Amino acid sequence: MKDKQIEKLIKEEEKRQKSVVNLIASENIVSDDVLKALGSKLTNKYAEGYPGRRYYGGNQVVDKVENLAIARALKLFKLKPTEWHVNVQPLSGSPANFALYSALVPVGGKIMGMKLSSGGHLTHGHPASMTGKIWKPLQYELDKKTEVIDYEALKKIAIAEKPDIIVCGFTAYPRIVDFKKFRDIADASGALLHVDMSHFAGLVAGGAYPSPFPYADSVMTTTHKSLRGPRHAIIFVKKDEREFDKKIDKMIIPGLYGGPHENSIAAAAVAFLEASKPEFKKYAKQVVKNAKVLAKELQKLGWHIISGGTDSHLILMDTWMEGKGVPGKIASDKLEKAGIIVNMNTIPGDPRSPMDPSGIRLGTCAETTRGKKESDMVKLAVRMDKVLRGK
Repeated sequence: MKDKQIEKLIKEEEKRQKSVVNLIASENIVSDDVLKALGSKLTNKYAEGYPGRRYYGGNQVVDKVENLAIARALKLFKLKPTEWHVNVQPLSGSPANFALYSALVPVGGKIMGMKLSSGGHLTHGHPASMTGKIWKPLQYELDKKTEVIDYEALKKIAIAEKPDIIVCGFTAYPRIVDFKKFRDIADASGALLHVDMSHFAGLVAGGAYPSPFPYADSVMTTTHKSLRGPRHAIIFVKKDEREFDKKIDKMIIPGLYGGPHENSIAAAAVAFLEASKPEFKKYAKQVVKNAKVLAKELQKLGWHIISGGTDSHLILMDTWMEGKGVPGKIASDKLEKAGIIVNMNTIPGDPRSPMDPSGIRLGTCAETTRGKKESDMVKLAVRMDKVLRGK
C-alpha cells in the first residue's frame, strides 16, 4: 500500500482486534471472502437504478451481482419470490428504516416502537431521531418487574392510539419476541407490522431464533451483526395489492438514495451464501449457548442480568445495581483496560444519563466466530467479575 499512514493505521486496528475479547453485540468478524468482495473493483461502478433499469451504461455484470444477492437473501430466509420482495440497496440499518417509514407511513403518522432505554433503537421513533420528528412517536416500555415486554399493556396503547406502524425489534433486548402477539396487536389496532431483525437475523437464518416472516408486513435487517456480513442492510416487504414493493423501490431510488454500493451488495451476497451452510446453523446455536452460559455465570457472581437471562446473542447487564456496583461508563472503561470490549448501555427505567448509564451490553457473536465455547464463557465471567470489582 502506497499510503503508509493509512496502512499503518489498518495494521494497528488489525492488531487491536486480535488482542481483545470482543463482546460488542453489534459486531462480528467477517470471512476473507466477504472482505475480498468488499474491496473488489465493483467499488468503481456507478449503478443508480435497478437491474435492467439503470441510469448509467456498463451494468451488465453488476446487474447479475444484485440479482444474485436478491435471490440468495430470499432463499436464506426461505421466502417465495412470488410472496416477498427484497431491496438489497440500503447502505445501513438507520437509513433503511427511514426509507421504510418514508415509503409506508404518511408524514405526521404514528410510529410505535420500543423506548430506547427499554432496548429499542433510535430509529424506532426516538424523539432525538428524525424518525421521531417527521412522524409522531409512540414509545412502549418493558414491564418494570419482569423486564420483558408486556404485550397486554402494548395492546392497550396500540388500540387507543391507532399507530400507522408498529416496530417490533430491538437493539438491547435479550429475549425472544413473540411475533404472533405483535401481529395480533397490529391487526387489532389497524397498524402495519414492521420487524427490525438487525440483531438476530443470523440467528433466524441459523434456526436459533424464530422467524418473523410469517407475521410481518415488512422486515429490515443489517447484514453485519449476527449475519456476519459487511456493513449493509436489506429490506423485505410483502408482495400484494398494497404494492409495498413498488413503494419501497421508488423511495430508495430516486426518493432517498443515489448509486448503490455494489461492492457491499456483493459482500452481502457472499455472507448470505455462507449463512446458508450447515456449519452456520451450528454457529448460530453456539452463539446462543455461549450467551446463556455467560449470563448465568455473571448472575452466579452476583450481577443483575436484565430479564434474568437471554434467549439470543445479547445480554444486558446492570453494573450500577442502585449504587452497589459501578456505572456503565466506568464498567466499560475498566473492562477495555483489561482487554474486554463492551458498550455502556441504558437499562429499563434507568435513572442515569444515556452518556453515563447504569449498565453495559454484551454479545457473543464475535467470540463465537473465534471458536469460543461454553467453558470459555465461564472463565470470561470470572475475569469480568474480578475487573469490575477491582479484585
